[in-house]
Amino acid sequence: MGLKVAFQMDPIDRIDIRGDSTFALLLEAQARGHDLFYYTPQNLALRNDELKAHGHTLEVKDTEGCHYTLSNPRTVDLGDLDVVHLRQDPPFDMSYITTTHLLERVHPETLVVNDPASVRNAPEKVFVLDFLDLMPPTMVTRSLDDVKEFRAEYRDIIVKPLYGNGGEAVFLLKEDDTNLASLVELFQLMLREPFMVQQYLPQVRAGDKRIILIDGKLAGAINRVPAPDETRSNMHIGGTPKPVDLSARDHEICERLGPELKERGLIFVGIDVIGDYLTEINVTSPTGIREVRRFGGNDLAAMIWDVIEERVG
Repeated sequence: MGLKVAFQMDPIDRIDIRGDSTFALLLEAQARGHDLFYYTPQNLALRNDELKAHGHTLEVKDTEGCHYTLSNPRTVDLGDLDVVHLRQDPPFDMSYITTTHLLERVHPETLVVNDPASVRNAPEKVFVLDFLDLMPPTMVTRSLDDVKEFRAEYRDIIVKPLYGNGGEAVFLLKEDDTNLASLVELFQLMLREPFMVQQYLPQVRAGDKRIILIDGKLAGAINRVPAPDETRSNMHIGGTPKPVDLSARDHEICERLGPELKERGLIFVGIDVIGDYLTEINVTSPTGIREVRRFGGNDLAAMIWDVIEERVG
């Protein structure tokens, strides 16, 4: 079943194909005979009731340095396509939010993955607050007094932006760290919104599990181990991917989340688990497909496309 498929994504010449989940989805789509149209978010335009995108036909090859070919530059009506993948990376800012409003005009007649309204309403560190009983002690605030009180109770804490991504601006503050007031002041100056404070989980030294759920079902996982001189475990800042066996608690978390993810039309989701605690639910542009496959796990790109083809069919 050849589908007409668009990928709204970051510039393809800048991606690292070794670990890029969007690229894995592109390879699988091409192998299935789907027609690929590529465009970047700034090339999206609404004219009257037609949502247009300026882009190119795309062919991909799993070879570093020559992994793509663009041809046939043109403008397409996204309402005429079968599927659009919403795959640009955060930041989850007004530019990102605007693209979800625009794509919502063609969904579900054109299937947008993930559902744009659900993506907009489920940013990583906000949606997860629906499951506070699965999380470590957490606070969302702008108040220095609140943070001081929280640290007095939990000692070592993590402070991070509410709409950050990729481990950016994530700070570990030990109970005797004298920079707390300065850091909160910096966050207050740089951010208009509140920020997130959590109890530090020393289990992160053993790894931060990225667990992939597809259409609400557990599909695969890897462990991301932080570098010795880092608190953060994100792979693009030095975290090392490793295979992992999931615990009963991991399965419990997935079973709790699965029905809600499926109900919201969130086909491809990555959750982060440290020790026994859920820390984030990633719905904007989850990663981990290629790493799971590399360690002998499921072919997640194929599983995602199986769901998409069933929905479109």
